[in-house]
Amino acid sequence: MKKQVVVIGLGRFGVSLASSLSRSGHEVLAVDSDARKVQSIAAQITHAIHADTTDEAVLEELGIRNFDIAVVAIGSDVQSSVLATVLLKRLGVPYVIARANNPPHGEILRKIGADKVVFPEHDMGDRLAHEIRLGNVKDYLPVAPGYGITSIEAQAEFAGQTLAELGAGPKGKEGIAVLLIQRGKEVMITPSMSEVVKPGDILIVAGGDDKLEAFLARIMIRKP
Repeated sequence: MKKQVVVIGLGRFGVSLASSLSRSGHEVLAVDSDARKVQSIAAQITHAIHADTTDEAVLEELGIRNFDIAVVAIGSDVQSSVLATVLLKRLGVPYVIARANNPPHGEILRKIGADKVVFPEHDMGDRLAHEIRLGNVKDYLPVAPGYGITSIEAQAEFAGQTLAELGAGPKGKEGIAVLLIQRGKEVMITPSMSEVVKPGDILIVAGGDDKLEAFLARIMIRKP
């Protein structure tokens, strides 16, 4: 479902988010107090405006009340981040996401009403650490402490084997689950244990970090 989203603050995080949302077809309004930042992104999104988002009257004039979601992506200026969040909630934006630089900043944002607080640098660092630990994975998404979902590209070392032979799947000995296999444009959801893995397949795998690490270490040296 397409949404109307306002992104406040056009640092690297704000620009990346606004551009991605726009490419996905959402209506995006990007706002920053730096006119140069606004000009640099104007061609990539629906609307880009140079404005002071710590001024309630300015936010009213922008029609902020009509947006489904607001993201306060302001980085180093904690005061502006907090004030913008307060004003967005006061104006009745249904869902406000706020970026925090550290836990104390995040706690303040939660207490003043932010519906969700994100820590881009911490989260990215954590995901990268998992990817380095697991090795040979395309991405990693934590779902609970010590558990996550990752994608693996089938290599020659294990292509040609079934999921059962690999020990994966709901009844596999490895303690991990293969949620789906992407084969070109085809996507197989919850593939059967008899499915043969082909070179270039992308396996979306879920499990405990220790189980994922052990599984990856084994299949990368086992010969078909």
